Amino acid sequence: MPRDDDSARDSAPDLQILGDQITLQPRSYVETRRPDDHDEEALMKNMARFRSEPLRFLREVSLYVSGTGWRAYDNFIGRPIYYAGFSEQMRNSVVSAPLLRARISQLADKRLEVEENEGWLRKDDKDYAVKRAHRRAVIESGIRDVAEKMTDDMICKFESKTFIRGAYYLVTQLLTRAYHQVGSFLQHAGAMWIRRSFGNDTLYTTLVQAYIDTMLQGGYNFECFIEGGRSRTGKLLPPKFGILSFILDSILSGRVKDAIICPVSTQYDKVIETEGYVTELLGVPKKKENLADFLSGGSSVLSLKLGRVDVRFHEPWSLRKYIDEQLTKLGKSSDTKDLTSKTPENAVLKQKLLRTMGYKVLSDINDVSVVMPTALIGTVLLTLRGRGVGKAELLRRIEWLIARVRAKGGRVAHFGNAPLVDVVRRGLEVLGKDLVGEVQGLAEPTYYAVDRFQLSFYRNMTIHLFISEALVSVSMYTRVKQGGGPAHQEISYTALREQVLFLSSLFRGEFIFPSEGLAANLEKTLIGLENDRVIKLQRDEKGTIESIGLSDEERVAGRENYDFYCFLIWPFIESSWLAATSLMGLTPPVHQKEEIWIEVAQAQNTAQLLGKTLYHQGDLSYFESVNRETLKNSYQRFEEEGVIYAVKSKDGKSPPRLCLSPEWRAPRDPTSGALLASGKLWDFIERIASSRREGKNRRDGATVSTRVLRLTDALGAQLFEKAAAPESKAESKLSDEEADKLKKVVKAERRRRKLEGRAHL
Repeated sequence: MPRDDDSARDSAPDLQILGDQITLQPRSYVETRRPDDHDEEALMKNMARFRSEPLRFLREVSLYVSGTGWRAYDNFIGRPIYYAGFSEQMRNSVVSAPLLRARISQLADKRLEVEENEGWLRKDDKDYAVKRAHRRAVIESGIRDVAEKMTDDMICKFESKTFIRGAYYLVTQLLTRAYHQVGSFLQHAGAMWIRRSFGNDTLYTTLVQAYIDTMLQGGYNFECFIEGGRSRTGKLLPPKFGILSFILDSILSGRVKDAIICPVSTQYDKVIETEGYVTELLGVPKKKENLADFLSGGSSVLSLKLGRVDVRFHEPWSLRKYIDEQLTKLGKSSDTKDLTSKTPENAVLKQKLLRTMGYKVLSDINDVSVVMPTALIGTVLLTLRGRGVGKAELLRRIEWLIARVRAKGGRVAHFGNAPLVDVVRRGLEVLGKDLVGEVQGLAEPTYYAVDRFQLSFYRNMTIHLFISEALVSVSMYTRVKQGGGPAHQEISYTALREQVLFLSSLFRGEFIFPSEGLAANLEKTLIGLENDRVIKLQRDEKGTIESIGLSDEERVAGRENYDFYCFLIWPFIESSWLAATSLMGLTPPVHQKEEIWIEVAQAQNTAQLLGKTLYHQGDLSYFESVNRETLKNSYQRFEEEGVIYAVKSKDGKSPPRLCLSPEWRAPRDPTSGALLASGKLWDFIERIASSRREGKNRRDGATVSTRVLRLTDALGAQLFEKAAAPESKAESKLSDEEADKLKKVVKAERRRRKLEGRAHL
């Protein structure tokens, strides 16, 4: 649905940087070529090499060391940094924070209590008070030393402008990623080091909170990556709430008055690691990075043609104001100090605030992100029928896609006034022949997807713009794929709404949906598709939508626009279907008397093996659907919906385990013990399957169901056998403590699902 002009004017501007001049352009701005225009210039030019240009090389080094011009690092937004004594001042501020002092005192009291119980301190001694005070001072001093060491290992070391100038020069020449060997280097350049897991270390948790408080109280800028890692699929990952929870607690407690959030989108024409991502998603363990590999292969990486990087900034917003707005919506008091008490109600409310905050940041990142030329090419190639596409047709569909992106309020990367044909040519060069091939000796240049798995990374960069249209289209597909005349392919509004609601709930952890709610967003999406002449809406005399079908124009055009939206999301539907089908194999065998718990990793690996087998046997349409990331997300959703139960060990020594919820277990033939295609789980699988793509390579039917179930059951039997084996790393049974904890979790999840209801599109 096109956004109105007012929304475009009110949105965050683009930055045009040329030399030392910065110009603000509205997001709807379209470049026009003027007679005095020059070609687009790179923001960072190539640096001189000592062998070829020794004098220029030495001059450049001297400019960085002396801090000439913009290299001085004097004029920047934010509090003063990079001066002698900064690290010591920050360390003292953190260690002396009231929050941390209170935690140290609390830990000292706990230790004294232990020593008294063990007889180290006797209350009947006449000098008990003196001994206790002395012992308390010793314990607090020891804990304080530990806290100071933790702080020194964690905080940024902004001590020298000369260092950061040299660091910038070195990074731009050598480093493409962070390694353990350069940890100290990065810490002095502004990196903050925190543990991946805090466990039950309350001192460390409080220390990190005190550091965040100190930075926010001092007005320092700091950057965090909300996704927590690199996306292997090309689309945004669900938010990681670690750092965000500390920031939120700083505001809610009143220790910090406000924090200004500025979401940033960074996108690339080509990502170096896509080939490695594919192997990881197919189940090959990630190869550990090391300095030797970088030094041996770094020159080849730096010589690659990787295109351009596009960075966009969303309009900053006040976290304090956002919290107040959310509390008002929930009918709560804006006095957040009431939330500091640890009650179940406050815990639920704080968790809700944290989740909405995290997804708002991701939504804002999506709003300002741009679609790169390589993403346009990858999207078009993977949403067309047939083996390949001619050059003229490729240009036509890319031009159409650009128009649709802008109509949806999205941004397309500036092309520097270059014609579209040149932009596509450069995009094809960046992608390379390993991803996009060209058939030689034909009447017209014809291109085809060589590696569809890798290209899906670029297609996924656009999917967030069209997720509503995609869900509506595949929901209509439940009738469209039945064939027949136009009237036979129409779907009622009620049936469409139910399927859209089902799919949006299924993909709640996979995509970021608009926040208007199902009814408003569904109607807006349908009207938008009607205006684009993709669908036709049948209304009653009151104007209420009764049924939906393909428009006559779309049928004449061969369903190319309707198919585009379906092709975007079909691989994800396939993956969810695969994950759900793999759960059938977790139904315990007939002869099994006791509950056996399966390692989560082994269950997901088996689901991947099932997917690869079904793909090569023709029962799965997309090889990318077997990727580990999407299967993992599906399993997470199944756990949230109570389809599977999962437990994690308290100490982390035993791997996470799962079992299929009793009410979701499939029935078995009483004679043969074979799985039957019926029951609650099978109905769930069939509902997903109703939106799956059909074609010449695949048709649903009883024979297919029997074959798939037989294979799933065989793989499941192997899982149960491995779990029960003596050499298994994980316990196949739950301890009493784990069983009690599981009961509480299941009860809490049921209550949450009743309160929250289903996710809305």
